[in-house]
Amino acid sequence: MNIDDIKKILGTDADTLLNHTCTGIPKDMIHQPGPDFIERVVEDSDRNNLVLNNLERIFNQRGRLAGTGYVSILPVDQGIEHTASASFAVNPSYFDPENIIKLAIDGGCNAVASTLGVLGSISRKYARKLPFIVKLNHNELLTKPPLSDQTMFASVDQALDMGAVGVGSTVYFGSQESRRQIQETSEAFKYAHELGLVCVLWCYLRNTEEFIKNGKDYHTANDLESQANHLGVTIEADIVKQKISTLSRGFLDLNFGKTDKLVYNKLATDHPLEWNRYQVANCYMGRVGLINSGGESGGNDLQDAVKAAVINKRSGGMGLILGRKAFKKSKPEGIKILNAVQDVYLSKEIDIA
Repeated sequence: MNIDDIKKILGTDADTLLNHTCTGIPKDMIHQPGPDFIERVVEDSDRNNLVLNNLERIFNQRGRLAGTGYVSILPVDQGIEHTASASFAVNPSYFDPENIIKLAIDGGCNAVASTLGVLGSISRKYARKLPFIVKLNHNELLTKPPLSDQTMFASVDQALDMGAVGVGSTVYFGSQESRRQIQETSEAFKYAHELGLVCVLWCYLRNTEEFIKNGKDYHTANDLESQANHLGVTIEADIVKQKISTLSRGFLDLNFGKTDKLVYNKLATDHPLEWNRYQVANCYMGRVGLINSGGESGGNDLQDAVKAAVINKRSGGMGLILGRKAFKKSKPEGIKILNAVQDVYLSKEIDIA
């Protein structure tokens, strides 16, 4: 797609997303993505050469965004997180893990993130061809009454043995179980870094009793999500995954925690780019890459995915991790959406706001 195609897909959102300049936190304050990101930013950290090598593989081994400093990752752990039936009944071919890998390759992705079982079942054939990120923990839906918790399903050693470049973990920040999840993930990330694996953290909020109030869902409140990002980089995630913010004032409206009025009046005013820039700021001003999620599949998947990509790129993020919008479509339609997202990052006309 060219810029005119992207504008057409964005529709009435095109002007506000493509022409806005962030003023709360100007772009010269952040560490922007780019082909030299590892040399310019990551080399200053305590990550060893093996981690840098594997990060190079994610950035540069394959995919349409190779060499740009941006990433397009296909995540498919929904068979556990949302049940296999709900995830794959619409396209039964994806019960076979090889078809997930083929979608990532044919869709021009930099890497694939999935479960120990999915990636382990075809690792000897594909781990050297496509960077693997093994998701270590999951929330499963077979327990009754259902739990909202993350349990370790895999070990760092298993990820290393199959030839993966990295591991992923989720912490449900805000949940009563989050302290244990933080500790488990921190310990896993420390060991993974020692072995040279890249660490990706799903920094999600989860507290249905406390984070939903007066008909508003504050699980995607910018101030809460940004603080989750800040906690995520504290335990040395190399890449943070977060949802696009849809509202703000979580600390204020829910009347807990601490904040500052400057966040709402100056640093992260009510604009999607300002909100996402604040997410980047809480990832150590971009020293840790922010990838936003594509979200669940719905009726406007192409438009929603392109919009999320524009928000992420223009705010200073590092890419999009998009799953259900791709694998719950026919393969040609899934590839079309993946490629549309990648075209946003390849477009020279779409710059950092």
